[in-house]
Amino acid sequence: MRAPVNIPPVTGFDADAALVRERAEMGEHFATIVIPLRHPETMESTMADKAKDIYIVGLRNQHAVENQAVELLERQVGRLENYPEMRERMRLHIEESKEQARRLEELLSSLGTSESTLKDTMMSLAGNVMAIGHSTATDEVVKNTFANFAFEHYEIAAYKSLLVLAASISHAAGKSLLETSLKEEQAMADWIEQQIGATTLRYVERTAAGETAGV
Repeated sequence: MRAPVNIPPVTGFDADAALVRERAEMGEHFATIVIPLRHPETMESTMADKAKDIYIVGLRNQHAVENQAVELLERQVGRLENYPEMRERMRLHIEESKEQARRLEELLSSLGTSESTLKDTMMSLAGNVMAIGHSTATDEVVKNTFANFAFEHYEIAAYKSLLVLAASISHAAGKSLLETSLKEEQAMADWIEQQIGATTLRYVERTAAGETAGV
């Protein structure tokens, strides 16, 4: 009678990232168990690849958002003859938004890709629709102020998320450019917040005087 053969479990990683453990039981009956394990390096590579993919999608999405911002603000600027300070600040932010879009194009190019024309077109259309939607309201300027304040905070969150993704894949070029855009969005959000009270009161005054109050 053949004595049992004891083969201890094999530990470690082979070239295929799998561990094969063989154990003899009785006689010529053998059981082979394949236990797949991943190299730590393989897991890190997979995470990095996924983070890069998400980062690229995020950059494209934000590029489309900047196009939407330009369309939205340009329509508002043309109707703010009674609010000159707001008109001038929006004109400035339109130029900032265009530059932010250019920065995003630069980052996408550094990653070997480009913006999404389809997303850009759809978001620009959405910006026009949003502007038109408020243009019929008697309190258009107030509603636009609320919407712009919310929009700026959306962009702030988006840029913060992109900065985390840039750091996760060690995309050094992204840090400086994204931080610059983030600061611009934060400055615009702060300005709008400071104007909410004054804009509301001016709207009330113009309404009480029987003047065109919305724009």
